[in-house]
This record gives sequence, C-alpha cells and structure tokens, in this order.
Amino acid sequence: MTSVAPTPETPEIGVETFGDITEDLQGRSLSHAQVIRNVIVEGQRAEQVGLDFFGIGEHHRDDYSVSAPEIVLAALAQATEKIRLGTAVTVLSSDDPVRVYERFATLDAISHGRTEIIAGRGSFIESFPLFGLNLDDYESLFEEKLELLAKVRTGLPVTWAGEHRTALEDQKLYPLLEQDPITTWVGVGGSPQSVIRAARHGLPLFMAIIGGQPAAFEQLVQLYHRALKQFGQPTQRVGAHFHGLVAPTDKEALELLWPHYQRTMNRLGAERGWPPASKMRLEASMGLDGSMMAGSPQAVATKMAKVAKTLGLSRVDIKYSAGSLPHETMLDSIELLGREVKPLVHEMLAK
Repeated sequence: MTSVAPTPETPEIGVETFGDITEDLQGRSLSHAQVIRNVIVEGQRAEQVGLDFFGIGEHHRDDYSVSAPEIVLAALAQATEKIRLGTAVTVLSSDDPVRVYERFATLDAISHGRTEIIAGRGSFIESFPLFGLNLDDYESLFEEKLELLAKVRTGLPVTWAGEHRTALEDQKLYPLLEQDPITTWVGVGGSPQSVIRAARHGLPLFMAIIGGQPAAFEQLVQLYHRALKQFGQPTQRVGAHFHGLVAPTDKEALELLWPHYQRTMNRLGAERGWPPASKMRLEASMGLDGSMMAGSPQAVATKMAKVAKTLGLSRVDIKYSAGSLPHETMLDSIELLGREVKPLVHEMLAK
C-alpha cells in the first residue's frame, strides 16, 4: 500500500492501547477476554472517525490483557479497511526477529499492506524471566536483535551472525512480502544512545514522551537527523507517543482521568519507588507545555500542533487507555480525537 508520506504540516494521528484491564460503568473489573474484545471495537471506531493508526502494546502482567498483539491486530485487519495497524511496542529484546518477521508478514498479507512494527525494549522486564532470558544481557540482546530485524524486515534472503542465536546463511523467509519492506520504527524512551542506534540502522524513530516537557526532545530529534547523515542513511520519519484523553472540556477530562490515572501510577510507583500520584501534577502536565495530551478538543489540538511543529513529527499517537478507564469513555475520546482534534491540528498547521 503506497501513499503520500505525512509531514509535520499534515501529520498522521493515531491511537494506542495496552489493553489495560478496565472497569464497566458500575466500577466492576472486566475479564481479560472482554477487554480484548473491546480493543477490537475501539480499533474499528478509530477507523470510523478517520484516524490513521491503531497500535497495541505487548505486556505479560495481570493489569494488561494483550500478550500477543499480532493476533488481535489480525482480527482487526479483517474488521477494518484503511487504518494502519501495528504494535506499541513489540518487546524485541525477548522475541526472535525471524519470528517477528513471520508474524508481521502474515499480518501484512491479511491487512493488504497496512501493518507496522514499533520495536523497542518496553518499560517492563517481566518478559525476560518468562522466556528464560538473562537481564544482564538487556542491552546486548536488543542491539543484536534490532540489527537482525533491520535485515529481515525486507523479506529478502538473510546472511547474519551474532552472539545470542544461531547464524543465518542466505536464509529465505516466509511468507514472502507482496509489496515494500515492513514499516519498522524504533521505539525509544529518550536516551541519545537509542536515537543513534535507530539512525545507524536507517529506521524511523518513535519517541515515548510520557513525562516532562515535549520541547526537551527537540535535541534528540536533531541528534537523530545528524546521525542519519553521518551514517549515510536517507531521511526518515519521526513520530511520538503520548498519554491522553479527549473530553468535551478540560475539567471533564481531568475528572474522568484522575481516579484511574491515580490508581495506575500508585501501583507502578509502589513497584518503582515513585512518590504518590498528584492531581495537581496531572493537571499541570495537561497544560500547553506538559506531556499529557488530555483536555478539550481545542486544548489537545493546540498542544498537538505545537509539538508536531517543534519536533517535526510526521505522526502523533495517543495512548487513549488509562488503567481502569471504562470502555465507553475511551470510545468517546477516540471519537473526539478523530472527528474534532485531527481536523483542528491540520487546520492549525496549515496556517
């Protein structure tokens, strides 16, 4: 599937979910199975309202329902026609790049070329002991596997050797791709080393901006473009992932988001030694210079346009799921994002 590449003037706007375990409107937790079924409905809604991408994260813990995103995406490929489908992220360190290619080449066939990979290390480490990997190899596993993924994504026969898996000699891969190499972004959390690694392999960059001020990432984007030139790689796209929620007003967005955000952040904080969540800090992050894309359509569009222009983004993805936030609230947010925020962003940037 070919199309005109999006630019910072007309960036793609997508949504992502981790399949967070949600509550119904009466506050009762849903089953993992029901959440997965709801994710498919949310992906369909994203296409219906004109969004460009639907991404599903990979986790292996009880507060998220999706451990095999490609299977959910395959169901969505049959239930949609235009929207691009991918991961957010594929935890490459604990996966095998050849198997990643095989799954995504299959998904690419089912979706008629609409599939994408965002490959990263993820923000959790539970997949390492689960799949028998040593955390001491955290850095070297990702480095080696990204190198191999950059080769196999083309679908051409591969010759390669590394430390953590057997070598490949003119190895053919199946299924064969009908069209271009599988679009493969490198997801990064903000380290210069990760940005340079993406540039070295000539892969597009996807930044997770989930704290602080988005403008602070401008130096990383500049570093990435300099590194591409130094490695002799062509210009590549840059995208960014934010957490967010769109509601009719800023106040409604804050009140809808806060109890679910608080619960999630306090749970993660207990694991990682963070201070308790603060409603004041959440509200501050929803401001024009904050990292949370939450508020009214006008407020979110204003911030999104500003960030897209500052960082030169060709895609902005919003993680619309927030802990136990109900399915119905998330559908409303997707609706506003597609029908109101996206046109506003393009209008603002056109001016």
